[in-house]
Order: sequence, then C-alpha cells, then structure tokens
Amino acid sequence: MGKLIRQPWLLGIFSAGLLALPFAIAGPAPYWRTFFAWVAFAPLLFALLAPGNPAGPRAILRGVVAAYIMGVLWYAVDCYWIYQTMLYYGGLPPLVSVGILALYSLILGLYFAAFGLAVGAAGKIFRSPYPALVAAPFFWVAVELASSRITKVPWDLLGYSQIDNLLLIRLAPVTGVYGLSFVLMAGNSLVAAGLIAREPGRRLRLLAAGLFLTLLLQNGYRINPAPAPTQAVAVLLQQNVNVDQANAWSESEYQDRVAEFVRLSRHTCGPYLRGLPGVDAYPVMPNCPAVPQTPGLIAWPETPAPFFDKDPRFLNALRSVARSETAPVVAGAVGADRHGNRLDRYNSALFLAPDGALLGRYDKVHLVPWGEYIPYKQFFSFAKNLTQEAGDMTHGWRRMVFSSGGHRFGVFICYEEIFGDEIRIFALRGAQVLVNISDDGWYGDTCAPWQTLNMSRMRAVENRRWLLRDTNTGVTTVIDPFGRMTATVQRHALTSLAAGYGYRSDLTFYTRHGDLFAELCGIISLALAAGMLRAGLRRRASPARKMEGSRLSHAE
Repeated sequence: MGKLIRQPWLLGIFSAGLLALPFAIAGPAPYWRTFFAWVAFAPLLFALLAPGNPAGPRAILRGVVAAYIMGVLWYAVDCYWIYQTMLYYGGLPPLVSVGILALYSLILGLYFAAFGLAVGAAGKIFRSPYPALVAAPFFWVAVELASSRITKVPWDLLGYSQIDNLLLIRLAPVTGVYGLSFVLMAGNSLVAAGLIAREPGRRLRLLAAGLFLTLLLQNGYRINPAPAPTQAVAVLLQQNVNVDQANAWSESEYQDRVAEFVRLSRHTCGPYLRGLPGVDAYPVMPNCPAVPQTPGLIAWPETPAPFFDKDPRFLNALRSVARSETAPVVAGAVGADRHGNRLDRYNSALFLAPDGALLGRYDKVHLVPWGEYIPYKQFFSFAKNLTQEAGDMTHGWRRMVFSSGGHRFGVFICYEEIFGDEIRIFALRGAQVLVNISDDGWYGDTCAPWQTLNMSRMRAVENRRWLLRDTNTGVTTVIDPFGRMTATVQRHALTSLAAGYGYRSDLTFYTRHGDLFAELCGIISLALAAGMLRAGLRRRASPARKMEGSRLSHAE
C-alpha cells in the first residue's frame, strides 16, 4: 500500500474504473452496479489524505495529477460514443475522431483536478484528513455546478447514477440532482475516513458505519410509491430514420414515409414493455389497432428527416393528424426565418392545435456545440461535416409553453435535457407536462441513449411532472413524476407508443428556486478556499517572523 500512496495516480486509475460502473456502458446499468457510486472516490480520497501524504513533498501536485488522471480516464470511458459519432456520422478520420474524444476528456478532466486540488490543499492546511473529508461533498457539488455553468457540459453527474433509487431521489425536488451527488460524496468520504484511520477500533467503526449507511440508502429501490394517476393518453411516434439518409429522399419516398408516419400517429404498434427494456428483440405487430381514445397529445421526434417548418407537404400531414384525431400535435422540424439577406435556421418544434392551427414554434435554446454550431469556428473548421445541419444553427431565445384543451405543455429538444436549471423554467411558466423530443440516432448503439434517458428521468423527478420522451430511434418512453418508465417500445423500430400520462400544476422547491443548493455549496467552497488561502499565507509568514525575531535577538 505504501507504494500506491507514493504513486497516488495509480489509485486515481482505480477510482476511474470504479466510477465507470454505476453508469451505462454498453446498455442500461443494472441496479447492483450503482452501488459503486458510493465507493468510487474512496481510493482517490485515500491517496490524497492518507497519513503522511499531505505533508509529503509536492503532495498537492501529486494529488491534482491523480484526480486529473481519474477524470480524463472516466470521461474517455463514459463518453466513448463521441468517437463513434464523429467517425460514422461526422465523416471524420479515425485519428481525428480519437483526438476529439481525447481533447474533450482532457478539458473536462480539469474539473476532477480542481476537486483534487481543493481536497489536497484542505488536508495540508488543516493538518488532518477529517476536515477535508467533511468539505469534500461541498467541493464536489461546486465542481459539478461549474461544469454546468462554465463549459456547459454537465454530463452524467454523480447523482444520475441513483435515478432508480426511489429513496434518494426524494432529494431531487428540493436540491436537484446535486443533492444526490452530495450524499454520494459524503458516503465516499465516510468510507475513506475508515480507510485512513490509524487506530484499528476507529477504522472498524467508521467502515462499519459507512457500509451500513451505504447499504441502507442503496436499498431505496425497494421503496415503490403508488402508481401516479393518469388523465390522458399520448401517442409517441418513433420514426427510426437513419441519420445519414436524412436529406436524401426522393419525392415518392418522401410521400410514402410521411404517409406511414401519419398512419402510425393514428394507431398503436406495440407491443410495449413495462419499465426498462432489457433487450431489443420484440417484434412489431403487423396489424396496428387504432388508439383506444382521443389522445391528449401526439408527438413526432426531433427531426432526423427533411422536415421544414414552412413546407406545405409537412404542414398538411401534421394538420391531417391533428384534425382526424382531434388532438394537439408537436413535431420536430428545421425552422427558418429571413432577416434581410441573412437566413437563420433553428432546431425547432412545431405545436398544432386539434383544429390544425399552428399555435407556435419553439426554437431550441441550448444548442449542441460542434454539432448544431461550432464554437471558435476558425479553429474547428474541420468539424463542419459533423452533421448536415452543423455549424450554422441559430439558438432560440424563449422557453415557450403551449396551451391546448385547457392544459399547458413544455417542449424541449434533445441536448437541453441535461440542464435541470433550464428545464424547470417550463414548469415555472405553467407547463403541466413536459415533452422531450430527441434524435438519439447520432449515438448509434452506444451507451449514450441510456445516459440521456436517465438525465431526462431526473428532470421529471425534479419538477414532479410527467415527461413524454419521443425519440427517433429510442428510447421512446413515458416517465412518471417519480422517474419511473411506465411504458416503452423497443429501440430501432418504426413504431408508435400510446400510453397514459397525467397533468400536474404544483411547483417543487427546485422548480421555484433552481440550483440554489448547488450555489450554496459553491459559496461554502469559495469561503473554505479563502480561509485555506489565508491560513496558508499566515503559516508561511510565521517562520519569517520567527527568523526576523531571532536576528534582532542576536543583534542585541
């Protein structure tokens, strides 16, 4: 163990491997793997704060390197789908695709390095590991908040690993996902305290307490609230369009495909799976029965096809669906507005009333960097072919809520699902149900569709809203206010899902106040950092004063 402590980066690698387990890797993560979220950081914390380490030479620097290596490796494993997206759908060479994944991991790994710096400095300043371990949950939540506000990529925050823990997610309507991250890091700190303790009796007590609390909280999946009441039926169309064929349809193919989409919008083609689908081997029923009642909403996913907001063929198809089913329709499309000589294009969602009238268009506010737009375009001009619409999208300005039949709908698009503080605005503005349209076809058969699914589920929990998630290739599902998937169709199938959902108008604490808990953790972290800096400066100044006093004494 001594060798490992002298080389803390080895424990950083070990922690990276443990942290990969609670998240989706090749499919949905089984619940037993989510246990590792409680202990994944313990080896890193042990490396940073083990007896003798904080006082060792270059201790803080070595700790920062260990945490940085952990972060870089974890992002590379958790987001390996970036390579496939760039290679197969972006048309980039393999070496460039690897380079983009590496650059992404190297940049976001800096957040782990910042965490290592804060914890390592606290251990050195306080000359005890325990104050640093108490501060660690505050530091971690502050780092997660920074990833959301600075680089704007809060991907797979630690708390998302517990989306199926129906005990722990009760924090989310108050704290958002950050509250779950805080508790998980506290559990890691308790386990690390047990590993660090020198006295055998204390070590045993701390480890036993950590194991007991972890197992107690981990068993939250056994708590299962009563089914949420439903009031309406939604029809969600899963188009299953290959993203590389999006703009290659002939006129006859366009008409045939749209006709099929219209047919599936009026019928239901299960079979459906209750809860999380384990495999994708379910056949589509050849005879699709009609939807048994008037839908409360019909949704088409984020457009993977040549659908434009001013194309009369597209609009007429949507109007025919709305009128025949007497239901509002939301559909993804490419929006376009001309401003003088400039044509602005948007990733949009159209909302039609039951009589076919176009009630409005929501333009996606939070675009995907290097996909829908290219930041610092002069440096990343090679990425222009990432998607057929890449690099020239304009972001929207308003988070609109649509009204129909006495109910209010908040519609958001794809990548926006990872920003809890933004999605809550829809509920704050009166949305009684959330609708997420997405095209996860760009991810292929990687872990990403399952990762984005869990982030969407957390949005439902934070706001206590039903969430209708309609995707191009899956996972298409209905999510209740507790984050449970009540009905799902198989991925990679041209089908539609008809399932019940409900309306809610109550506002959670998180809906009202957003990331207040995370912001408080950030303030506490800054105060701790300022205190540590002040203490460090005093400690450096103290030997200087002693030396000066000694010189004066000799001079006398």
